[in-house]
Amino acid sequence: PRRDEARAARAGRRRADAAAGQVTPMERVVVALGGNALLKRGEPLTADNQRKNARTAAAALAPLCTAHATVITHGNGPQVGLLALQEVAYTAVAAYPLDVLVGETMGMIGYMLEQELRNRLPAAHHVATLLTLVEVDPDDPAFAEPTKFIGPVYDDEARARADAADKGWTVKRDGTRWRRVVPSPLPKRILQLEP
Repeated sequence: PRRDEARAARAGRRRADAAAGQVTPMERVVVALGGNALLKRGEPLTADNQRKNARTAAAALAPLCTAHATVITHGNGPQVGLLALQEVAYTAVAAYPLDVLVGETMGMIGYMLEQELRNRLPAAHHVATLLTLVEVDPDDPAFAEPTKFIGPVYDDEARARADAADKGWTVKRDGTRWRRVVPSPLPKRILQLEP
């Protein structure tokens, strides 16, 4: 209740400021970029390619960010899959858990998008990268039936299945190719918003 009262008070102050001509309220827009928007299917999974695609996305998003309070969210399938492959290759320590790899990719993608947006927006425009923690239900059926494609594509089914068996992964057909799949449970809440 106290949080709702504070939120209502802030909203009231913003409306009063706007009515007094002090602030022009901006509409909030949410944009979702798929992970493949930043690393396109079939494109080598390089930092240069991701930077180039982040630059293209920023060019399209900058006018929207100038006109509206903009929240950009993004996928990370190719990126987290690449990190998972790198983890498997380094055998000196146990592989990092998938949630940590997801956090790494959130930071990396946010960093690149923020840099490219800052290169296009006025210096006074606020741009920030936020990593979110999401609570999921441990009994979500997605854990038993993974469907979220991550990582590179395999043209050869036999190689995909051999890698999956060797690494303890699940792979599924993705169009005419094969990819690793991981669980994608429904979010219950974003912890930064609802402690």
